[in-house]
Amino acid sequence: MLKIFVLFLIVIVGIVVGPMLAGHQGYVLIQTDNYNIETSVTGLVIMFVGLMLVLLFIEWILRRVLRTSARTRGWFAGRKSSKARKQTHAAMLKLAEGDHRQMEKLLARNADHAEQPVVNYLLAAEAAQQRGDNIRTNQYLERAAEIADTDQMPVDITRVRIQLAQGEVHAARHGVDRLIGQSPRHPEILRLAEQAYLRTGAYGSLLEILPSMSKAGIHDDEELRALQEQAYIGMMNQMMAEEGSEGLKRWWKDQNRKTRHEVALQVAIAAHLIECNDQDLAQEVILDGLKRQYDERLIAMMPKLRSGNPEQLEKTVRQLIKQNGATPLLNSTLGQLLMKHGEWLQASEAFHEAIKQRPDAYDYAWLADALDKLHKPAEAADMRHKGLMLTLNNSQGQ
Repeated sequence: MLKIFVLFLIVIVGIVVGPMLAGHQGYVLIQTDNYNIETSVTGLVIMFVGLMLVLLFIEWILRRVLRTSARTRGWFAGRKSSKARKQTHAAMLKLAEGDHRQMEKLLARNADHAEQPVVNYLLAAEAAQQRGDNIRTNQYLERAAEIADTDQMPVDITRVRIQLAQGEVHAARHGVDRLIGQSPRHPEILRLAEQAYLRTGAYGSLLEILPSMSKAGIHDDEELRALQEQAYIGMMNQMMAEEGSEGLKRWWKDQNRKTRHEVALQVAIAAHLIECNDQDLAQEVILDGLKRQYDERLIAMMPKLRSGNPEQLEKTVRQLIKQNGATPLLNSTLGQLLMKHGEWLQASEAFHEAIKQRPDAYDYAWLADALDKLHKPAEAADMRHKGLMLTLNNSQGQ
């Protein structure tokens, strides 16, 4: 617009000033090696104006052509974006149908023109993994990584999820460790870390992230407690397998007081120590736990001990009966302990009391054994029959 205005001014000036210069135009000489060009000043101005008009016309033509090309490109791009949007929507429906093959195809087509191309490629990667096509899975992940540029976290999370699904647990753990370092409270990273650590036996790492899992609300308190117990038992198994009884004993003593006072862990360590034939420490753990609190899980461990000091166990059970009353479990436990050193009459009495309170097939069997030792075969046979009928009735009721 400015150029046209300037040319318009030049033309006006020419129209006004031209007649005034008529007869006084002078001339302009343009000299080259081979040519001499002479013209009047007015003629030069007219030629200049004409040249400018030609240039403006050429510029207008070029602008129209380029604008048309841009519109054409925009139309094609808009068409591809619209198509990609429709295909993404169709892919979500295929996901709901469980058709991973079609889902992958729809997501991958025109993925570069989708509203969120990284998401399309990541979902396509998971669909390809569901089909077992590892080559395409990796291709989609690589393309997503290229597009994501500096925001690689969604790609890395998807890669770890796929590695876990493919059974590449050690690669997944390596990826999880890196992600935990970047974002230690990210809920999905913590979920993946839980899987990776459990499957690779990284129980120490699992215990470290439990506070973050609690804050992120991934599990409730009961689930977190069970997960903690699972991690500690896993560590016990590893220590027992690698270093035996001595390593297990050292590991237990190295734990803090709060851990050693967890009843579930006391039961677990006692079971491991019994398996390692460290009966004395197992008994010490059980009795120490019962001094602090009454718990039937610890009481149930007592008959499994092959201790050289059964009198201490019997004494503890009798004290617990005085404090808490004669429960079926306490009577049954006392009877089993008495049988270990031949107190058949007292044992039979304890089993009788347990059965009165709560009929149990095991108690019937143990009572029958005690009666055999007391030379009462008829009563022993009757107890076995009752135990068998109880077992049959319980199985039919289930």
